[in-house]
Amino acid sequence: MRINKYLASAGLAGRRKAEEFVVDGKVKVNGKIVRELSTDIKDTDIVSVNGKVIKPNTNYVYFKLHKPKGYVSTVSDDKGRKTIMSLMRGVHTRVFPVGRLDYDTEGLILLTNDGDVANILTKPNSEIEKKYIVNIEGNITSDEIKKLSAGVDIGDYITKPCSVQILDIQENSTRLLVTIKEGKNRQIRRMFNSIGKTVTFLKRTDIGQIHLGGLSRGEYSTLNSKEIKYLKSLKR
Repeated sequence: MRINKYLASAGLAGRRKAEEFVVDGKVKVNGKIVRELSTDIKDTDIVSVNGKVIKPNTNYVYFKLHKPKGYVSTVSDDKGRKTIMSLMRGVHTRVFPVGRLDYDTEGLILLTNDGDVANILTKPNSEIEKKYIVNIEGNITSDEIKKLSAGVDIGDYITKPCSVQILDIQENSTRLLVTIKEGKNRQIRRMFNSIGKTVTFLKRTDIGQIHLGGLSRGEYSTLNSKEIKYLKSLKR
């Protein structure tokens, strides 16, 4: 088993984060630091990260959390900001967030110790739909919606085609449902900024077939059997 997959299967992190541990020299195999991502791990090998021996985990757990604004979607934060891990009270198994939501964005985020699932959900070509409720200042024209739907230049990237639907129109604001199949940094906000619109509220409601449901801000729940079956089907 490749070392990044081994670390991910131990519930340490997703594969991309696991690769960072290797490159940074934090991983030892049989007492020796390894930095090659091509390293294969055998059943008899002893693997440690920051001096702690780890082993593959087969007891996977899956949670969904309604992330509030004002939290970062990481295990720790070097700026001292609140992380979503502080909301996972009562969870004694080590889990990590799958992907991220911006500090000022709320909504659905998944946490697990299943590195393979995390890798599938976050890889760039996964094509998994993510739905967002978006409030913007002012109104939006049909031409602007067509432009967003076709893909816009957000500075360092041209977004892929997406779905944009108006849910409600008020005198000074508009609420929309936006469905994308990618997840660049602050993508939704940058998309609307590209057409001169300011996002005042942003909430993710769906990741594939996983729905936020009735979770209040800061609440979490374990995934039900149908949701877990969906996640496991992505491994095939």
